[in-house]
Amino acid sequence: MIDWSSMTRKFLLGERINPPSLRSYIQSLNEILKNLNPPSMREKRNVEIAIEHLRGINRHTRKLEEKLSLLEEKLKVLEEDKK
Repeated sequence: MIDWSSMTRKFLLGERINPPSLRSYIQSLNEILKNLNPPSMREKRNVEIAIEHLRGINRHTRKLEEKLSLLEEKLKVLEEDKK
């Protein structure tokens, strides 16, 4: 059975179960841009530039996620050594 009152309370309080990841936002934007059919060459070029920028953002995001996981591992080691 679905607990509607709990779901409503969480929604009103702004609590989300699984917020979308940055990668899912990037993927969604990429799909939207690829599905656009601009009428002019100028607009088509702007869409191509936006897609290229998204690729750069995606690469940078991947590098930041790798650095974050490495730092989290180092922090765990330091916390274990401190105990």
